[in-house]
Amino acid sequence: MGIAWRKLRLLVHLLYGMWVVAMRFPRTSASERSEMNRVWSIEMLRLSGMKLVVHNDEVRLDASVLVVGNHVSWIDIYVINVWRPTPFVSKAEIRKWPVVGWLAQQLGTVFVQREKRSDAKRIMHELADRLLAGEMMCVFPEGTTTDGRSLLPFHANLFQAAVSASCPVQPICLMYEDAQGRQSTAPAYIGDMTLGDSLDALLRATPLTAHL
Repeated sequence: MGIAWRKLRLLVHLLYGMWVVAMRFPRTSASERSEMNRVWSIEMLRLSGMKLVVHNDEVRLDASVLVVGNHVSWIDIYVINVWRPTPFVSKAEIRKWPVVGWLAQQLGTVFVQREKRSDAKRIMHELADRLLAGEMMCVFPEGTTTDGRSLLPFHANLFQAAVSASCPVQPICLMYEDAQGRQSTAPAYIGDMTLGDSLDALLRATPLTAHL
């Protein structure tokens, strides 16, 4: 199956996601919306040529917890949502992305303007309030993506929300593996890559396994 055809199938799936959020979400409970998100994300991974393997899931926390992890790619979000649908903190630019940005906004994403230092305080208070309300929130404290082979310094101010809400922090680690069992950097969305470049690289490298 050619990359162009696979891209078309992904676009159709994204548009289907918009329909689900617009038409079905308003009539369903929070738990039902969460399950719809998880099922939709499973199909997103399948269409992307990826499967997920979760390790040590017996230590998972499901409420009032700040999830923190390394950040490799835009597809990290769907990987985590297969494990457990979770609102994220994301850079404000994503809100402007076609389809994906609208979906992120409707699913409770907190958008941060990284160029404004004053925005960090607003984000911290919003995260703390949502944690206190029992939500599970996910942040990528490196503040940007890497190729997955190393970690950048963490932005410590994101952890203040967990301190203020007196809630636990759940660390996770994402790693992508190719068909030969080697760590793959193909999903990485780094440097001057466009979203299209990143998607092409990911689809050319499949099948892939995401380890969480």
